[in-house]
Amino acid sequence: MSATPNRQALVIGASRGLGLVLADELVRRGWRVIATARQRGGELPAKADASDGLLTVELLEMTSQEQLAALRARLTDTRLDLLFVNAAIDRGDLPIHEVPTDMFTEVMITNALSPLRVVETLRDLVVPGGTVAVMSSEQGSISQNTEDGYELYKASKAALNQLMRSYATRHADDEHTKLLIDPGHNRTRLGGPDAPLAPTESIPAVVDVLEAQAGALGLQFLDRHGKTVPW
Repeated sequence: MSATPNRQALVIGASRGLGLVLADELVRRGWRVIATARQRGGELPAKADASDGLLTVELLEMTSQEQLAALRARLTDTRLDLLFVNAAIDRGDLPIHEVPTDMFTEVMITNALSPLRVVETLRDLVVPGGTVAVMSSEQGSISQNTEDGYELYKASKAALNQLMRSYATRHADDEHTKLLIDPGHNRTRLGGPDAPLAPTESIPAVVDVLEAQAGALGLQFLDRHGKTVPW
């Protein structure tokens, strides 16, 4: 990431939960932030109105290639120090043999395919030395998959990690920092009300990691403390 005071970030998937808190935390630290939401309304526009111009909102349904192309066209003259893709869905705790095909397809498209489409479409807006980061999960770690449950979600995050690894290999010489981030188990719509962490606790630590890793080359899979998560 640039060391200049006018750092700019694009946060994909910021209408609620971790993405909303991430956009808010970056603004608090003086970043200019473009944040996307699937639809109008919610907390994001009010935060933009109160941000003194540091936060702006764009509409994007991430799974729509047409909307993604339109966003890219609108941002043609934008230069980013950070591109952060935050998006995931969970469709319940079924063993994989009970998962309907359409559910499998929906989760894989949203959690694995679409984030990489976003990264590929917008990566040329990221300046040399800038960061491309994607929100992953420790549940995407194959070596740590030692407990039952949520097989489709785990598989989608493992697929995301593998696709990001392929992306990093293909773009090894682009001078971008590349990160997969495990924010921990948070109390969000996805994480549930009994999760041990609040986003306001975990996300400032995540931003610390993003800022500390500025300029590091290669792909890393890190938790909110900056520690490596095993693949």
